[in-house]
Amino acid sequence: MVSMRVALRYEADDPYAVRAVFDPQGEGGTVEWFFSRDMLAQALSEHTGRGDVCMWPAGESGRDVVYVVLRSPAGSALLEFPAQGVESFLRETWSVVPPGAESSRLDLDAELAQLLAEN
Repeated sequence: MVSMRVALRYEADDPYAVRAVFDPQGEGGTVEWFFSRDMLAQALSEHTGRGDVCMWPAGESGRDVVYVVLRSPAGSALLEFPAQGVESFLRETWSVVPPGAESSRLDLDAELAQLLAEN
């Protein structure tokens, strides 16, 4: 088991995603993973995800921590987040972009134009 700093970040212009920024101490540089904000919220009450990202609640009361498993070709990691911290983080994101209002924050025409310009 290794402790490391993890910062959860949310940006309104990418309203469906949560970015986890890992800072492995002594390793140099950071590692980033993106996952669904809805998945993180669901993980507070039940097992969710498949493949590269899976999450679930655990603990004596069943909700003390949220476990997150991240898998890549380079390996896997089992992370433990305090459930109260996850809940607090989600409440802050919901104050910025309420659940169900995510699509109103996207400019799909601009995104499509950028994709077409890259080809």
